[in-house]
Amino acid sequence: MQRPVFSLLLVQVAVACCLASSTIAQGPLPTTSADDRALARSILKELIEINTTDTPRGNVTTATAAMQKRFLDAGFPAQDVQLLGPDPRKQNLVVRMRAAGSPTQKPVLFLCHMDVVEALPSDWTTDPFQLVEKDGYFYGRGTQDMKEGDAALVATFLRLHQEGYKPRRDLIIALTADEEGGRFNGAGWLVEHHRELVDAAFVINPDSGGIELEHSRALVADVGATEKIYSDFQITALNRGGHSSVPRPDNAIYELTAALNKLAAYSFPFELNAVTRAYFATLAERESGQMAADLKAILATPPDPAAETRLRVEPSFNSNMRTTCVATRLNAGVANNALPQTAQAIVNCRIFPGHSPEEIRRQLISIFADEKLSVKYVSDAGEVLDTAPDRTSIAPPAPISEVFEPLTNLVNLLWPGTPVIAEMENGASDSIYFAQAGIPCYGFSAVALERDDERAHGRDERLPVDSYWKSLDFFHSFARDLGGQ
Repeated sequence: MQRPVFSLLLVQVAVACCLASSTIAQGPLPTTSADDRALARSILKELIEINTTDTPRGNVTTATAAMQKRFLDAGFPAQDVQLLGPDPRKQNLVVRMRAAGSPTQKPVLFLCHMDVVEALPSDWTTDPFQLVEKDGYFYGRGTQDMKEGDAALVATFLRLHQEGYKPRRDLIIALTADEEGGRFNGAGWLVEHHRELVDAAFVINPDSGGIELEHSRALVADVGATEKIYSDFQITALNRGGHSSVPRPDNAIYELTAALNKLAAYSFPFELNAVTRAYFATLAERESGQMAADLKAILATPPDPAAETRLRVEPSFNSNMRTTCVATRLNAGVANNALPQTAQAIVNCRIFPGHSPEEIRRQLISIFADEKLSVKYVSDAGEVLDTAPDRTSIAPPAPISEVFEPLTNLVNLLWPGTPVIAEMENGASDSIYFAQAGIPCYGFSAVALERDDERAHGRDERLPVDSYWKSLDFFHSFARDLGGQ
């Protein structure tokens, strides 16, 4: 089956050409003023403290309408600040900064989702829906995924407007619903129903990519070039049940947990593609000792199984080497004194490019090896289906100089000496909807995080305060560079 190709040589040539021909200033990067930081902090606080989960308590429209008000209050024309969507609670905001004169180039789109996953206050040491600043971090649901990017880009657009900046091409920001799940995905809906509002030469998606830190040292600047396919599967065990005083070995819970234990012990086959091979090759040059040796060993032909085994202990490495599937939800039984008649689990898979959800569904059936279990696909809309789609991931776009030139220059100014490399996003993002429409997508968050402190979707999600300030510096210059003068 076809694998996506994104050659490291292409990246190196593109970046080298960009640096050689760059007309972007190489002097000190203008930093965000105290007033601009205060505005950006207030936007982040407002967004964090609006619950945008896909629950009865959540409401994306409350957040997008709040941002709409900020743009209108700043003087953006009403026709360029459009709030729209298929559901009253899931309205998307599309804001356009108009070019001066008649632009000859298509717009640049910044794609930002506004929804977040659920967070239970009882699980956290802070209130997940309050922005808390302590010990050099911002805490709150969405500080890593991805209200920090939403806030930074809203602040960037407002700052550019206040400065009287007039680009040579339109700049667009789309703040959308249901990237994390739900029936009304905003990115897909806009592409399908309002392509004219979001049509662009290319998309910058801050939902992937960024700066990898190790003990405060910047290792690499990742640019999202391809990504896995997100898929959910419902695993069901059925039983006639009965009185709990007469336990039986064919208990539905026992059957389900036996299957999940098999999955936990199973490792999908090791594989690399051009993107992950280039990523690990660059890391090998930045690391030392056993780590560097192991990274080089998995790139050999054939790869060294012992090196791969040592590396897979690091969860992010393991996810870059294979498809992963993990149980995320369980439900069983109706009473404390009754044997369960039904036991169900949701297994979430992140599928390596080149494989389809239906292929993985069949592989799960093989792993469980229990004909009494059913394995069904759960669509984004929550429909439970007997089979899964046969689609595979979209091949990544070639690097283009108008993206990589300013990005590389700015990375060198903010994190000197840090190489810019393509990466495979272990999760999935809304880039897929634009990629399927033929619009190139590049993922870069401009956020620097320690490799072992990624807390997106987890407890006590947090963002280094300094990292947020640097992302403001980056996006202000990056947007100006992409828009032209």
